[in-house]
Amino acid sequence: MTQKDITFVADFLTEHFNEAPELYNRKGKYFNVERVGQYLKDEDDDLVSPPNTEGNQWFNFLKDNTHLKESPLLFPYYPEKSLHFVKRQMEGVIDQCLQKPADVIGKSVHQAACMSLYKISQSEDSTPQLFKLPFLWNDKTSNLHYVLFTMLENSISKIHILRRHTDTSRSVSNGILAVEFGNFLNNSINESSDSRCYSCLDAHFYDDETVTVVLKESVQQEGKERVLAQLPLS
Repeated sequence: MTQKDITFVADFLTEHFNEAPELYNRKGKYFNVERVGQYLKDEDDDLVSPPNTEGNQWFNFLKDNTHLKESPLLFPYYPEKSLHFVKRQMEGVIDQCLQKPADVIGKSVHQAACMSLYKISQSEDSTPQLFKLPFLWNDKTSNLHYVLFTMLENSISKIHILRRHTDTSRSVSNGILAVEFGNFLNNSINESSDSRCYSCLDAHFYDDETVTVVLKESVQQEGKERVLAQLPLS
């Protein structure tokens, strides 16, 4: 160690570990702890070396505006407590605020319809992920909810479109349908008549009347074609 290192350590010990007679009546608290670490302890005990708030603009502002200091919109300040203590207090307040809306929203949600998409064997140890790429869209003009999704396994070349009326008491025609991407795109990519099949990598609504899809050629070779296509719902 250099003399500079020794001086640095000595200064640190002198500053933070001086004997503190005022703490003698507290078990195990005869010395000031390092001033940063005390804020991170997950304890309810008061800080050994609380911060000096003199000249703090925020505290001076609250002091001059007592109506703000007592406002329920401001979290109370605990200058004698650690950050862990303040964090637990804040989490408790937030949980209390969110509990009532959660109860109200939970009671208002109910199942409007049930569709069986696929069945799996009960004997399988792990359930395969057959449902992929769900994308939601709300057509405010027609009051319709849309869900775009794909089914893996035997229908990777299809994209499914599910739609429901926002008024659950009303039905809608073509509530669920599938669009298959076969070889109809050949002319726009390659003039050859080779049969091709495309799987959907991604799908989003472009607007209320158009769906944008990213397609990939389903062949086991390099140079797979990628296609960006826009499909009118009509």
